[in-house]
Amino acid sequence: MKAKREIDFDKALESVFSILMYLTDKEKEQIAMNCSCIFLPKRKMIFSEGEIPSHLICLVNGQAKLYKEGLAGRDWITRMVNSVELIGYQALFSGEKYNVSAQTIQDSVICKIEKDVMFSIFKKNHKVIMHIMKILARELGFLRTKTITLTQKHIKGRLAETLLFLADTYGFEDDEQTIKVTLSREDLANLSNMTTANAIRTLSMFNAEGLVVLDGRVIKLVNVEGLKKISQLGFY
Repeated sequence: MKAKREIDFDKALESVFSILMYLTDKEKEQIAMNCSCIFLPKRKMIFSEGEIPSHLICLVNGQAKLYKEGLAGRDWITRMVNSVELIGYQALFSGEKYNVSAQTIQDSVICKIEKDVMFSIFKKNHKVIMHIMKILARELGFLRTKTITLTQKHIKGRLAETLLFLADTYGFEDDEQTIKVTLSREDLANLSNMTTANAIRTLSMFNAEGLVVLDGRVIKLVNVEGLKKISQLGFY
């Protein structure tokens, strides 16, 4: 489903149902009656750190980032989101405020389900709860791995891992080299926990060494095995 201002509500709902597996027909009807889907243009805030969640949010089309505001104006990107994925559900389930902000990085469509409706379904349908617990467990595992990466790897190892992660998350274009996401150098730096200057310098090194090809924000991975080696060693 292509992101656009005229939203096909039925197709959007099918995307929601695909991520919330094991719903009964009655539960699907409940969600349909208590769900709103909206178009959000590129760089639009989905929610901000400190807000109180009132809905379960699903990115049904597009791309987004979750980030935490850091010191000296530097943000830390904690997660990159692709369709179809849930966003911000940890705060909703824990009854806390959002501890990160979410922003689209391209034109997107999100669906918002009323909190009380979802909680009512959770009380009756344990299969849906178990499925979401698996999603949460995978995300926690990713965050632990990322923490180790940021504290132990050299900046080249961190950036190589980021590029491989983006390719794994968003995939490649038809040429099987161009990553299907375009990020600013600042976002690449924030995702890799380095300064923007270091990200630019390291990308230029990768380009000169034949590991990547750069065309503005478009990045081609022309030597994936070389990047994997740098990522695994943590230095180069």
